[in-house]
This record gives sequence, C-alpha cells and structure tokens, in this order.
Amino acid sequence: MTVVGPFGLSVRDQALEADVQTGLAAVEAGLLDATKSDVPFITEAAQHLVRAGGKRFRPLLAMLSAQFGDADAPGVVPSAVVVELTHLATLYHDDVMDEADVRRGVDSANTRWGNSVAVLTGDFLFARASHILADLGPEAVRIQAEAFERLVTGQILETAGPRDGRDPVEHYLDVMRGKTGSLIAVACRFGAMMAGADESAVDILTQYGERLGVAFQLADDVLDIASDSHESGKTPGTDLREGIPTLPVLHLRAQAAADGKPEDLELVELLDGDLSDDARLAEALRRLRAHPALERARRDTIRWTEEARATLAPLPECYAKAALEELCDAVVHRAG
Repeated sequence: MTVVGPFGLSVRDQALEADVQTGLAAVEAGLLDATKSDVPFITEAAQHLVRAGGKRFRPLLAMLSAQFGDADAPGVVPSAVVVELTHLATLYHDDVMDEADVRRGVDSANTRWGNSVAVLTGDFLFARASHILADLGPEAVRIQAEAFERLVTGQILETAGPRDGRDPVEHYLDVMRGKTGSLIAVACRFGAMMAGADESAVDILTQYGERLGVAFQLADDVLDIASDSHESGKTPGTDLREGIPTLPVLHLRAQAAADGKPEDLELVELLDGDLSDDARLAEALRRLRAHPALERARRDTIRWTEEARATLAPLPECYAKAALEELCDAVVHRAG
C-alpha cells in the first residue's frame, strides 16, 4: 500500500494508485501553469500558496470519482485544477477576513504583501479558474457558478450569524454545507461528470462529497480542542482564541442555556472573555475537553461521515469505492 493523499490514504490496487498519482501530478503542473503571469510579482503572489503545499483533498476526490467513468478523459484534470484554484482563491480572501498571519506554514499573503494584494490575488485565481472552466462547457460553468454562490452565501451567513429564533447549531451546519461542502461536492461531481460516468453515479458522488466535506470541517472543530499541535498541525485553541463559534462551543452554549448549570455558565463566560492569555486559553481547553459538548460534536462528525459512506452503497464494488470509504474512516479517525 502506498500513501496517495491526505490522512495517509492508501490504495490497494497498483493500477488505481498509478492513475491517481499521475492525475495529481498533472493537477500540480496545471496549478503552476494557471498561476503564471506576464507580471513576475503576480506570479509570485499567485503561486505563494500553491508552492506552500496542501492536502489537495479536492483534486484527490476528483481523481477517485473519475474512476467510475473514463479516468483518462481530457476534462478530468482541468476540472480538478478549477476546483483547487477556487479553493486557493478563497484562502487568500479568508486570511484577509480573519486577519491571519500564517497559512500552510508560511506567512499569509496579507501578512507579506498587505490586504489589497491578497484580495486581488484571490480575484486573479478566480479569473484563471474561470478561463479554464470556459473550455469545459456551459454545464460545467453553471455547476461551478451555483457552487460558488453557495460558498459565498455560506460565508455571508457565517458572518451575519443566525437570525432570531434560529437554532445556532442548524445555522452552523447550513454554513458548513455551503462554505465547505459545496466545493468538495463539485470536485466529486466534476471528476465523475468529465469522465462520462452515468448520471446516477454523478449524483451519488456529489452527495457523498458534500456530506464528507461537512464531516471534514466538523472534525477540524473537534481537533481544535481535542488534539495537540503535533497531531493537528496547528496550535490547539486557535478557533477558540479567535472567537470562531465551532460546533463544540455551540453545543456547550445550548446546554448552558437549557440547564443553567453554574459550571457551564462559568465556562461560557470564560470563552467570552479574553483568550489571548495563554493560561486562560489552556484552562478553557482543559474544561472543554472534559465537557460532554465535545463528545456530542464528535458524534455529529461521525454521523455525517457515516451518511457519506452510506451514500456510496449503490455504486459497484471497486478499489475506487473502497478508497472513498477509507476517506470516511480517516475523517472519523481525525475526530477521535
């Protein structure tokens, strides 16, 4: 077995492994080509995050989904490049919105060049993705446009917060479906569609991608609290410190509001306070790790993952399906 993608995914068939590795290498070359400009500074800024690496989770899903048709079809790799470029563009914009200092182990673009350059570089990547997309046909353009609308809507809903009377947890899951799930769903859809898979397989893989995408984000929520930095690759409590309302915190707030237990209300007050102090952050993490809200978030993650796995059931048994199922196992493992 050879590691092929994120989380140590292994493929149990040499032919599939070769196809996936070849496809991912072609995507990497396509990303570098798409981020070149006649202006050297634009090339430097646009390739900043490409060269920093990343899981390439979305291209991997496109390559695996293409196995349900002709994986060598000419549109498969360009469509995966489109999805990854779109994802990268959102990272440039997200880092400006979040005032992030670091992305993928390097200075964020906004830290290195300022907010204006970071935003415009993201726009440049969107433009390059659109240029490639135009050659894939009007249906591909429509699918990408709908997904991008959902992605932006999810981001706006996250910023605006839940309307009065709306369950914050349900609101958060809606945000995750749009902000994260929509583009991962498109990765699966494009891979299968460009490979000429039958319509039912395309639909199944699209649903799988959205559910796995939500599960992937929820696992990150759990990791932010439950893991150490070696395990997660980032400093624990980063989301807590930034005041991001992740799923364990939302469950805690709901339980505190429902039961009114003094210890829960005290923990909520701690989270609402200044967590820039390392000692206060460590105390918040210690108490959250022992709180039932974390386990509830972990169960939610597993439920979304199992829904993704169940979606695959009608597909024929093959090594590609087994690899997609293994990705579900990997997400569960990340969530503990």
